Amino acid sequence: MSPSDVGVPVATRGRPRSFDRDQALEQAMLVFWEKGYAGASISELTAAMGIASPSLYAAFGSKESLYREAIDHYVSSFSGGFWSVMEAATARESVEGLLRNAARIFTDGDFPGGCMVIQTAAEAGEMSPELAARLCEIRASTTETLAARVRKGIAEGELSPTTDAQAVARFYAAVHKGLSLSAKGGAGREELDSVVSSAMKAWEPLTGG
Repeated sequence: MSPSDVGVPVATRGRPRSFDRDQALEQAMLVFWEKGYAGASISELTAAMGIASPSLYAAFGSKESLYREAIDHYVSSFSGGFWSVMEAATARESVEGLLRNAARIFTDGDFPGGCMVIQTAAEAGEMSPELAARLCEIRASTTETLAARVRKGIAEGELSPTTDAQAVARFYAAVHKGLSLSAKGGAGREELDSVVSSAMKAWEPLTGG
């Protein structure tokens, strides 16, 4: 008597278990966010994604390819929450809004602490040069976006024409990174907000605005 004769499903050879790719990617993102690129093992990833390792490789190609997609998913999922404030009426409101949003998102209990992109800075040696360069580019975009907003404030007369937009941007980008590292270390929303308040006291001296 064959298995089909007694109602037992017959396994299909070579066919990977079906799964929701988007949901699996979301779970992989959370593992990488919590553990980092090097710290996330294939077994942890497959357990979170609900798939076997052959399905992971069949769907994503490699751990690095999966990580690249997870980073892109992270950026697309959270960039709106960070950058919507760049349209605020003043440069000061935009910069402070960015930092307040970071304090909120980095300490959201529904997600791992800190920023997934920022925490990769110390892991470049574990990645291909191409992936490391891509992550460096994403991190640098924070400084460039801030600098552009400061330059707009100068052009609109909000800030002194002698303001060094790049220096201001680098300062607040460094604060942004510090918020991520502090949140990763367990700092809460109140602590991060107090850091933001302190950092904004430097706005007048830096910009004359």
